Amino acid sequence: MGYLIETTYFLTAVLFIVGLKRMSHPTSARSGIVWAGYGMVLATVVSFAHPQIIAHADSPNGVTNYMLMLIAIALGGAIAWWGGKKVQMTAMPQMIAIYNGMGGGAAAAIAAVELLKDHGAHPLPISVALMAVAGAIIGAVSFSGSVVAFGKLQELKFFKDDAKFRFPGQQKVNLAIFSAAVLLGLIIAVFGHPHGGLVLVFFLTALAFGSMMALPIGGADMPVVISLFNAFTGLAVALEGFVLGNSAMIIAGIIVGSSGTMLTFMMAKAMNRSVSNVLFSNWAALGSGEAQAVTGSLKPMDPPDAAIQMAYAAKVIIVPGYGMAVAQAQHKLWEMCKLLIERGATVKFAIHPVAGRMPGHMNVLLAEAGVPYDYIADLEEINEEFATADVALVIGANDVVNPAARNDKSSPIYGMPILNVDHAKNVQVIKRGKGAGFAGIENALFFADNTRMVYGDAQKVVAALIQGIKDLG
Repeated sequence: MGYLIETTYFLTAVLFIVGLKRMSHPTSARSGIVWAGYGMVLATVVSFAHPQIIAHADSPNGVTNYMLMLIAIALGGAIAWWGGKKVQMTAMPQMIAIYNGMGGGAAAAIAAVELLKDHGAHPLPISVALMAVAGAIIGAVSFSGSVVAFGKLQELKFFKDDAKFRFPGQQKVNLAIFSAAVLLGLIIAVFGHPHGGLVLVFFLTALAFGSMMALPIGGADMPVVISLFNAFTGLAVALEGFVLGNSAMIIAGIIVGSSGTMLTFMMAKAMNRSVSNVLFSNWAALGSGEAQAVTGSLKPMDPPDAAIQMAYAAKVIIVPGYGMAVAQAQHKLWEMCKLLIERGATVKFAIHPVAGRMPGHMNVLLAEAGVPYDYIADLEEINEEFATADVALVIGANDVVNPAARNDKSSPIYGMPILNVDHAKNVQVIKRGKGAGFAGIENALFFADNTRMVYGDAQKVVAALIQGIKDLG
C-alpha cells in the first residue's frame, strides 16, 4: 500500500507541474487549473488509504478521524464553491489572500499538533522539531499577514488608514517580536515536551509578527505582499510535509513556494523596486507630496466629442485598469472595439504587469468579455506602438501610465516601467473623479496637452461612446 500511495503522490506532483505550466499562457490557463485540480482531488482521495489512517481504521479514533476528514472536506468544499461563485472579479485579490492565509494557518496547526503530541519513548528528533517550528512560524506569519491583507483590500474600516499603523522604530519592534518567536521556537524544539502555555505564547508571537509586518504596507503594494505570503504558505506546507513524511505536501509546498517567490520578484521588478523596499519603505505614504508640482490643467471632454475622435482614428490602443474592473465595463468596451474594427481601425489592448490588483487581473476581465488573445499585448510588446496610435484610451488606470515615473526623479514611482500612453497623438482618460491613484500622487498624463478627461462611470461613458459612434453611421 505504501508504494501505491507514493506512486499516486508522484502522479499528483506531475499533474501539479503540468497544470502550472499550462497556467503560464492565457489560452491554456483554464485547462491548467483543471489539471492541477485533478491532482489535488487525487491526493485528497488517496490520503484516506494512507497507512497512518488505515492503522487506526478499526478503532473508535479511526472512525472519528474518517468522519472529521469527510466533514472538513464537505464544509471546506461547500464554502469554497459558494465563495467562488459569488465573488466579484474586483474582490478576487482579497479572496486569494484569505484562502492563502488558510493554507498557512493549516500548516501552523499541523506543527502545533506535532509539537504537543505525546511521542512516548520516541520524541521528535531535533532536526524534525526544528522544521516543525520553522513551518509554524512561517505558516503563522502567512496566516495573520494574509488576514491583514484581506482587511486592507476589502477596505474594512479598521484597516483603511495605513498611517496609523506606522511609528518611529517600527522595524526594530518588528525585529524584536520576530526574534522572540524564533527564540521560543528554539526552546520548544531543543528541550522537547513543551508546556502548552509556552507553545501558545510562541504562536501568538509569530501571529503578532505577521500582523505587524503587513499593517503598515499601503494598498498599492498589497498584490506583492499577497504573493510573498503565498510563497510563505508553500514553504510552511513543505516543511510540515518533511515533519509528517508526506511527499505530496513536500512537492506541493515546494511548487507553491518557488512559483510564489518568482511571482513576487517579477511583480517587484515591474515596479522597479526590491521586495525589501516593498516591505520596509512605506513608500506609498512617505513619498506623497515629494514629487514635482504638476503643471497645466485638466481638460474635460464630453462623450459625444470623444466618440467622434475615436470613430475617425485609424489605430486605437486601450489601457484597462482597476477602474474598469470596478465598473464592470469590459463587455461594453469590447462592443465598442468591434464597432471600431468594423470601421477599419486597428485596435489593441495594452496590459501593464501590475494593472489592477493582481497579475493577470485585466487579462481575465478581457477574456470574460470575449476579447481574442491576439488583441492583447503586454508592456514590452506594445510600448513602441503608442507613438503611432491616433487615440490611446485609458479606462480606470492611473499610476501605470504616469510619465512622472520616467522624468521626475523626486517622484515615489520614479523608475517604474510604465505604458507610454503620453506618446500617442491623442489621449482619452475615462475616470470617475479627480482622485489620485494607489501611489497617492497626481498623474502628469492627465494634465498633458494631448490628454482629455472624460468623467463618469466607465460603463456608462463607454455606452455613450458606442452610441456616438453608431450615430456617425
